[in-house]
Amino acid sequence: MDDSLDLPLSDELIDQLRSSSREQTCERLEGYREANADVQKELVRALQSIAVEQPAVLAPFVPELLPFLTAEERSVRLTTAKLFVSLSKTRPDAMVDTVDAIAARLADKSEFYYVRARLAETLGYVAVEYPEKATTPDLLADLRTGLSFDEPEVKEKLAKALAYVAFGNPRRLRHWISDLAAHLDAENELVRYYLSTAIVAVGCEQPAALSDSVGELGSRLDDECPYVCGRAAEALGLLAGATPDTSIVPEKRLVAVGSASDEPFVTERVRFALARLESESWVDSDDEIASPESIRDRVDEIADAIASPDGECTQCGGSLPERGPPMCPRCGTPY
Repeated sequence: MDDSLDLPLSDELIDQLRSSSREQTCERLEGYREANADVQKELVRALQSIAVEQPAVLAPFVPELLPFLTAEERSVRLTTAKLFVSLSKTRPDAMVDTVDAIAARLADKSEFYYVRARLAETLGYVAVEYPEKATTPDLLADLRTGLSFDEPEVKEKLAKALAYVAFGNPRRLRHWISDLAAHLDAENELVRYYLSTAIVAVGCEQPAALSDSVGELGSRLDDECPYVCGRAAEALGLLAGATPDTSIVPEKRLVAVGSASDEPFVTERVRFALARLESESWVDSDDEIASPESIRDRVDEIADAIASPDGECTQCGGSLPERGPPMCPRCGTPY
């Protein structure tokens, strides 16, 4: 690396990515593989900026970046995984050919769990546009198994990946609803939110598939997170409109929740469920309820609202400092 360059590394790399031949650029990226960890991190961070601001420039060179995902230094692997998340959000086409390699790293239980969490997130974004390639039976099995045995931080991203799988191809999860519903009592709010969202996404296309999970969905009507409670009501409403036996849907509980809640996200979805129970027409002026497109468009926005610190750690309940690293001082959970 030329230390005499005045340009920030990201700007210099953009110039090279645009103006140099592919062979020259690949040779330069390969040269970084022998650099020390600090230099590699500087490179990947610069590429992260490019992935956010000009992803099309970086997309053709993703195969040359895969080796950094197996770098000796953990921080390099984590920074690379974050880079892949950023790129997969806007250019999943650039990541689709790396699915097998990323899935292999996700399946490696010896890998740092934050790296694996980011890789699960990457696969989720790719699965929306390329469900056939990003949701192999083995990968789906790994996601499902991880919900029971993995680290809490990884479970959150596994649940998110499953929600995005449901957006890409809900039929892939239609036989998994009971498995997903079994984790709706997870301690982590985001796990519950992503899984309830996945269930609703499947229910929009396959509502009868929700029939075996009425008990778990009914229990979530008491969830302290309004977004989980609302999704549960939405799922029950979808089922109510599809089952010949509406007695399985907890109408009295829905009425009680709707009366007690002042959260529009909850009350509107309770109204939807009750209308479906009575076979009444439903008009949603905002087109947000039981709409796969709207659910997908808002999923990250709602997740950010759930994760926003409110003075207490969502994991252990400890007080969060106003200043300092964004990490709970008691349990170490980032926020």
